[in-house]
Amino acid sequence: MSDYRRYFVPGGMGYLKVTTYNRQPILTSSHGGKFLRNAIQKVQSDLPFGLFATVLLPDHWHLILQLPEDDANYSLRLKLIKEGFTRRWLGAGLPEAVVSPAQLGKGERGIWQPRFWEHMVKDEADLERCVDYIHWNPRKHLLVARVRDYPWSSFHRFVQAGQYDFDWGGSEPEHLAGDDIWGEP
Repeated sequence: MSDYRRYFVPGGMGYLKVTTYNRQPILTSSHGGKFLRNAIQKVQSDLPFGLFATVLLPDHWHLILQLPEDDANYSLRLKLIKEGFTRRWLGAGLPEAVVSPAQLGKGERGIWQPRFWEHMVKDEADLERCVDYIHWNPRKHLLVARVRDYPWSSFHRFVQAGQYDFDWGGSEPEHLAGDDIWGEP
């Protein structure tokens, strides 16, 4: 059996990737986006955290989560977001993928892959690489020709803050080329 270890840092920033079950393209549907936003807001009101950067693709979600200074529990927050989304999705009568009886017995549903991928941000340079990767991701997956054209991203917030030029991402950033630390094939 695999031994999954999480690295918990109070007040830390975690780069996380969550994937739908069997890579169902449900997240950027009208219901998917709304249900995820509602689940995030509910968890933020109960267990505060910052959503530093994010991109929502049809079958997976990348985010950088900023924890409060005295808290290291990003796993609970992600679990509650996934549960809230799943409740809303199933409550609306929307379909889920078929799961095995053993998975059902463990309370798993055919909406999200179990677990998630995480990387604790080490320093400013690492944070910049993580944010760049998040914003580059729709181009990587050939969803748009220009990063600025992707609507499900925090890219425009970063442009408004002066962190990016509006035309950033015309080609793959050199410092991301060949990296496979991002939890993706």
